[in-house]
Amino acid sequence: MPHAPAGTGPRRRTLLAAAALAPLAAAGCSEQDGPRTRANGPQAPPKDALIMVIRHAEHPYAGATGEDAEGNEDPGFLAGRGWRRAAELPRLFPPGRRGSLPRPAAIFAAGGKAHAAPAHSRQTVEALAKALGTPVRSEFAIGAETALAHSVLAAPAPVLVCWERAGIPRLVRALGAHQVRGVPAAWPDRHDLVWTFTRTRGVWSFRELPQHLLPGDA
Repeated sequence: MPHAPAGTGPRRRTLLAAAALAPLAAAGCSEQDGPRTRANGPQAPPKDALIMVIRHAEHPYAGATGEDAEGNEDPGFLAGRGWRRAAELPRLFPPGRRGSLPRPAAIFAAGGKAHAAPAHSRQTVEALAKALGTPVRSEFAIGAETALAHSVLAAPAPVLVCWERAGIPRLVRALGAHQVRGVPAAWPDRHDLVWTFTRTRGVWSFRELPQHLLPGDA
């Protein structure tokens, strides 16, 4: 009986069949992976946003006291100049004037359940909120800037945030806008500025604007 040539036995036929099927198996894996790749492709950029940030109005300095609504001295209230700024704040957002700041659809101010910090931020925006018919959201305390940023980005735009000086850089970082060109590392020792952060197609831009509400504003 003739013998089969070397290398053509059952073992070799099995290896050849496996080699022939390998490309088909690879193609099948590609077809399965392909739809998942397409389904998990580039995500849409986050929604556009316009956020305006101000520092609370002038508070009592060392050796001075603030004034309540009746004019009584109280360190937990704004100074006289601060109350005047708060009263003039609605002028920053005139209706329908080209080139002016847009009227806020949502207003946030430093607060928190404990209200341990002075209420300077809430006092600053009370007159504006009343003029716009927009409630002040003050559920976030100083130090809760990350949670604040999430709510600010979820709120209807434009958004105005009135905050304490030390917490504003943390808020900017939580928004993801801290590396934008021109953003200062800290809020300057001033009460007469507006920082605006605009996010368009996922990209932030920054502007610093003067308030020009009171004599002596830069």
